Amino acid sequence: MNNNAEVKDNAVALPEIPAAVATALSSWVQQVAEQTAAPARAALAQLETEAEELRETSAELEAARDQALAASSELEAEIERLNTELRDARKVAADALVSKAKDQLAIDGKDRQLADLRAQLERNVAAQAAESDARLAAEMELVGAATARDNFESELKTLRGQLDKSYAERSTLRAELESLRAKK
Repeated sequence: MNNNAEVKDNAVALPEIPAAVATALSSWVQQVAEQTAAPARAALAQLETEAEELRETSAELEAARDQALAASSELEAEIERLNTELRDARKVAADALVSKAKDQLAIDGKDRQLADLRAQLERNVAAQAAESDARLAAEMELVGAATARDNFESELKTLRGQLDKSYAERSTLRAELESLRAKK
């Protein structure tokens, strides 16, 4: 404390500033301060305006982000649905291909069966035609044999008639011969 007391004692007394000078000085300091602070205030106002714009832009960006996230979620759900539909469509297409292949195999099998049946039918028709031809030939031979038999029977009757006539003539001749022998 002694040092402070000495400073007070050693201090030079400052003259008192007149009130008009103090007022002018105060006014000038205030004016300089205002002039010096004006760009800072303007910059501060500009920064506050920009900050408000940034807050608004941030809110808009957050809203846009939220919309983008919602749209992204919807798109992801749509993509998932489409992937599911694609899997289902692929499965249906694969099943259809398998079914078509089975149908084609069945058709090919039926075609082979039809070809086999056609070949069997052609063989049967050929066999029946051969059998029919053989039957016809046999019937023709039978008709020929019947005709020949009828002809033979007719010839036989004629010959029997001639034979009977010959026997009759012979008997007559024998009777005549015996009668001539008896007369002699």
